[in-house]
Amino acid sequence: MKPFFLPICAMTVAAAALADGPSGNNTARTPMAENPFAQASTLAYELPPFDRIHDADFMPAYEAGMTEELREVATIAHDPRPPSFDNTIVALERSGETLRRVDNTFARLNACNTNARMQEVDSQMAPRLTAHADAIELDPALWTRVNALYARRASLGLDPEQSQLLARYHTEMVRAGARLTGARQTRLRALNQRIATLSTRFKQNVLKATADSAVVIEDASELRGLSPGQVGAAAQAAAARGLEGKWLITLRNTTNQPVLAQLSNRALRERIYKASANRDMSGAADNREVVVELVRLRAERAALLGYPNHAAYQLADESAGTSQAVQAMISQVAPAAMARAREEAADIQKLIDTQAVADGTTAFELQPWDWSFYAEQVRARRYDFDQTAVAPYFELDHVLRDGVFYAANQLYGLTFKERHDLPVYQGDVRVFEVFDADGAPLALFLTDYFARDNKQGGAWMASYVAQSRLRGQKPVVANHLNIPKPPPGQPALLTFEEVTTMFHEFGHALHGMLSDVNYPKLSGTQVPRDFVEYPSQYNEMWARDPGVVAHYAHHYQTGAPMPQALLANVLRAQNFNQGYATTEYIAAAQVDQSWHLIKAADAPRPDGVAAFEEAALRRSGLDYAPVPPRYHSSYFSHIFQGGYSAGYYAYLWSEVLARDTGEWFHTHGGLTRSNGDFLRKQVLSRGRSQDPRVLFRNFYGGEPDIGPLLEYRGLAAAH
Repeated sequence: MKPFFLPICAMTVAAAALADGPSGNNTARTPMAENPFAQASTLAYELPPFDRIHDADFMPAYEAGMTEELREVATIAHDPRPPSFDNTIVALERSGETLRRVDNTFARLNACNTNARMQEVDSQMAPRLTAHADAIELDPALWTRVNALYARRASLGLDPEQSQLLARYHTEMVRAGARLTGARQTRLRALNQRIATLSTRFKQNVLKATADSAVVIEDASELRGLSPGQVGAAAQAAAARGLEGKWLITLRNTTNQPVLAQLSNRALRERIYKASANRDMSGAADNREVVVELVRLRAERAALLGYPNHAAYQLADESAGTSQAVQAMISQVAPAAMARAREEAADIQKLIDTQAVADGTTAFELQPWDWSFYAEQVRARRYDFDQTAVAPYFELDHVLRDGVFYAANQLYGLTFKERHDLPVYQGDVRVFEVFDADGAPLALFLTDYFARDNKQGGAWMASYVAQSRLRGQKPVVANHLNIPKPPPGQPALLTFEEVTTMFHEFGHALHGMLSDVNYPKLSGTQVPRDFVEYPSQYNEMWARDPGVVAHYAHHYQTGAPMPQALLANVLRAQNFNQGYATTEYIAAAQVDQSWHLIKAADAPRPDGVAAFEEAALRRSGLDYAPVPPRYHSSYFSHIFQGGYSAGYYAYLWSEVLARDTGEWFHTHGGLTRSNGDFLRKQVLSRGRSQDPRVLFRNFYGGEPDIGPLLEYRGLAAAH
């Protein structure tokens, strides 16, 4: 019953406009009856009325929404009639409309366009929303009704989707602690509220530290290797912070920073890398104490609920089922990934040594801040691949319209029309209406692609309105990236990795937009974490499909298609550096598992966080200095505030399904409507209306096979 939110400063002008609202008065608001969340939005698809929302609207709407939902749930729980599917389960699905509206909107805006006032609301509401959810899920009268229905589920005459919905309510209440009583339930409520508070603090610390750790450059000559557009963007970023005449390298949320691949100044690369890797390890945004307390409290909560550790608790409701299954999957991939990473490192070290001899300088040992820079040179020599030559063919709007949208049209018959008559929360946001193959309105799709200081790092999909036939609602979904915004008048030219990310996040959007279920709890992306990444990772395949690439890879100035030889090199080069990419990911997944397999008493002291990480990697054979984990614990937002605790393995688990799906498409004719419609019918439209493992088997015709994943990542030979 808790809301589902995918996943992880200085206030911009646009944020200030949202804070003040059209009236310019953010201190006194009209009564709740006129609050923009009091009623369903009258805009198309119930899009939130961003132009009428003030920061001061959130708290009153939360208060009213919680009161309303508790009243509705009390009516359901104490209904004198015997419990039925309609008067209990369907009634619960219809409850909480006001709270759903405000929380969906606030959570999304707080992630992508936050400000100090919103962060205050977040800090206040996180523990209160947790307590509110506990008040419902731990209500003994409601539990009695749901449990009674579940006990006689076989005799209720339910269809498969209704059966799944009843099972979800029962499972979620059990996992929430509905079977606990007395002091144990009281302690559980306290743990939940404290965990919510800490998760919010972690999130806000990461946002602050990421902004504060941006690297200031005094001399433009240090930026050798960057394109003129990138240098201009760095100057613009500095100017936005009042640093006229300087340049600013802002950080992404990952340990490795993309800019390291281009900068020839080794000292600057080291500064940027260390600024990234040491985030949230000191000062006001130090997250180490938060990490340790979160780990300890999660372990205590798991024990209270009858599980040996937090990982066991989390995985019991995932496709994987157990930590043993996760470790078995990691162990199938890790040796091949590490072997390939060491081969890649040897190639890089050889290049470093060769250049030192040629230049008459002293060779040095490969360090993490050197990897990307020299790997790019190895790739350029091996595949005749030059990112500066490729980028002009990957202009953002061409990629979106002629790549992302084109593939969706070919597969599912979807068409997209940009709308300029609907309000947005920030000037860079675009709105597209999506139409089905028969021309019927299907969804709204929002894009928010550029980085901002008040936007969380990474890339993610969010849902403002979930599809539901019960509620008569069509989807409103958004994709968020953190692409550096070019200077005014300059094109946004992407790396191929950023192109792939656009396709990835649109896969999540398709999962939400193509949903066709009755009940909101089962809609779209509300599936296990280790299944939710399946549609997104599958959709990545179209970013590198030769037919799709040829359609979108046109020079932004001349319109000329990318030369066939260059296109072939781009596609061939995608298996390059996969040892590094896979190892950094698996290392992070192993760190996640290690934190959540311990008991509360075994949590280290805050000053032992780094040592705990190092020991975990050493035990698993993943302690390879040139390849650090994709995230260190202090800024590992996925697991400490983003809902992926003990679940970061999900990307690899889902990728097995995704690459199997890619193999299925290749053997069945590739990019065709019949193939797309079959996947839509069996998986993308189904949400969680059936067990996801069954959905995959019905599509694929068998159990998952790890072989296509290893082949896709170029690790099959090493395996």
